[in-house]
Amino acid sequence: MGDGRAVEELVVGVLGGTGAQGRGLAVRLAAAGQRVLLGSRDAERASQVAAEVAVRAAAAAGGVEVSVQGGSNADVAGAADLVIVAVPFDGHGATLAELATPLAGKVVVDCVVPMGFDELGAYVLDVEEGSVCQQAAALLPDSSVVGAFHHLSAVTLEDVSKPTLEGDVMVVGDVREATDLVQALAGRLPGMRGVYAGRLRNARQVEALTINLVSVNRRYKVHAGIRVTDV
Repeated sequence: MGDGRAVEELVVGVLGGTGAQGRGLAVRLAAAGQRVLLGSRDAERASQVAAEVAVRAAAAAGGVEVSVQGGSNADVAGAADLVIVAVPFDGHGATLAELATPLAGKVVVDCVVPMGFDELGAYVLDVEEGSVCQQAAALLPDSSVVGAFHHLSAVTLEDVSKPTLEGDVMVVGDVREATDLVQALAGRLPGMRGVYAGRLRNARQVEALTINLVSVNRRYKVHAGIRVTDV
């Protein structure tokens, strides 16, 4: 961050990139021409999924050069300029605790939702720090943590038969330069905007809203997103 490069020049790493959300974000960013590094605990699995993501992204790229490579979470954290965290919530703390050094000085975008399920459906899990984003900030004191991409359907992201997405990305964070950068990154997804939605202490509401969208999706058999009006 702060080296003056435009967002399209940055290498974006996706930790937990073999999961549905990480994989979907990687597809869309790669199709937009972003260089993507896809990370996993299993580097071999990451390389396999990266090859699949590259093929899917190329189908939607319209001639744009596609670059997707896989590796371990640690290698991706070190090599990427900006990193998106899309790991399962139950492994979130342990994963980031091991990556504080390679992530130092970087913008880290967290899209992890503390969500549980029971017989009544989806519900929000308590996070000691207040939100998953705040947990990330506590574990990564030398990184600029930003919350974003919580409300994008993994199914819709991976469905490249729909070239344009519908919705906005709510972006929360404490460093203006970092939130501006993530808003610009969100704007690289076709049909999407990044909309500033407050300081990192407001991440709890943004994360929890995902549970409402899951409830919408289950009732109406859709893949709902968010659109902010009058902005």
